[in-house]
Amino acid sequence: MNILNVQLPERWESTTLGVVCKRGGGLIQTGPFGSQLHASDYIPFGVPSIMPVNIGDNQIVTQGIARISEIDAERLSRYRVRQGDIVYSRRGDVERCSLIREEQNGWLCGTGCLMIRLGEGVIDPRFASFYLKYPAVKEWILRHALGATMPNLNTSIMQAVPVVLPPLPTQHAIARILGSLDDKIELNRQMNETLEAMARAIFQSWFVDFDPVRAKAEGRQPAGMDAETAALFPDGFEEIDGREVPKGWDIIELGEIADIIDCLHAKKPERQESGMPYLQLCNIRDDGLVDMSDTFFITPQDYQMWISRIEAQKGDCLITNAGRVGAVCQIPDGIKAALGRNMTAIRLKQQYPYPTFLIEALLSSAMRQDIEMKIDRGTVLDSLNVRNIPKLNLIFPSGNREILEKFEDRCRPLREKMERNFEESRTLALIRDALLPKLMNGEIRVDINLNPASL
Repeated sequence: MNILNVQLPERWESTTLGVVCKRGGGLIQTGPFGSQLHASDYIPFGVPSIMPVNIGDNQIVTQGIARISEIDAERLSRYRVRQGDIVYSRRGDVERCSLIREEQNGWLCGTGCLMIRLGEGVIDPRFASFYLKYPAVKEWILRHALGATMPNLNTSIMQAVPVVLPPLPTQHAIARILGSLDDKIELNRQMNETLEAMARAIFQSWFVDFDPVRAKAEGRQPAGMDAETAALFPDGFEEIDGREVPKGWDIIELGEIADIIDCLHAKKPERQESGMPYLQLCNIRDDGLVDMSDTFFITPQDYQMWISRIEAQKGDCLITNAGRVGAVCQIPDGIKAALGRNMTAIRLKQQYPYPTFLIEALLSSAMRQDIEMKIDRGTVLDSLNVRNIPKLNLIFPSGNREILEKFEDRCRPLREKMERNFEESRTLALIRDALLPKLMNGEIRVDINLNPASL
């Protein structure tokens, strides 16, 4: 028997990660210590340095990644990663790891991380990255990590990780099957980054920088805009409360176009294995989407109590009052949920059917500044008082709402595509995670001659 607790198929081997790396000519090592790389060494542009915060779901998260100079990277060359390496978080969420792909060749395995170089001819790196996500393997790593308060990994622990090793052709086939799902998830993620950037850029141009107004004021045709849409924008500015505003537009408060409904202030309900959804901070993504991968379920009775003020539904936006203060999301089609503690709902009034304008306004740089100004700074926790949310300011084309309709026509399909892509990726991840144990323990046998194009 072995860590998978099943009888292995013929020619499958039980060994350890250390043996696998040694046989393949690889190694297991920690990233550089703090004495080798100081905070002052990080620069705006340069070689990316992978930190624990950059290790996602078998992907390196590049947003906000630290960087070092090429000189420092060469000085620390033994810590530079190669395609096929696997990087772990050495402290905290020690079960998290990511495969290094071609575009990350030469990056640095940074402080707080641990690098596994598998070598050649023994184990398929992609197969290894999936195997290390197997629930029993993650549980083994957590159980053997050191530290009562914060788990810590070291090279000795990782060398001892039990490994089930199918023949290489079987490894390749398993990697192709699971990898095809991961590839589609990654493609959706990249597409959503592009869609989000497009919607945000249009909002910034129309409602923050006022590019079409500036162009018309200078006698130019607004770039990338048809004549019918351009005609809706004024050709100059006026001053309101010391701010430059397009003619005919107003500075309004959020409460003028939306109802602001606070969550129920009561003891948090008990979590159930199934039931009705109760939204939490972890369900709110930075791009304004809702992630229900980790759904907190409550009983129907508790649900009725928690929706007594409002039941969040399609088009509603939520904003957090504590924790990640001011984080926002918009409820997509097909989801209804109760608001968790420290959340406030923002529901557009019936006469203002502009949900894309609402979410993009809440995500905009201008709104972020206004939110920051209204946050109460505490000695322990910052908070956003619900009374301040209706007072958030918007520059609004009151005199010509056709501009808002044009914006919805352009950007609502982008947000809806983001929502569909994200839901598809969540479904694919569930399929991948359900297949993983069945493929890894041989319950589902794979065709080693499987053509990847048929997946």
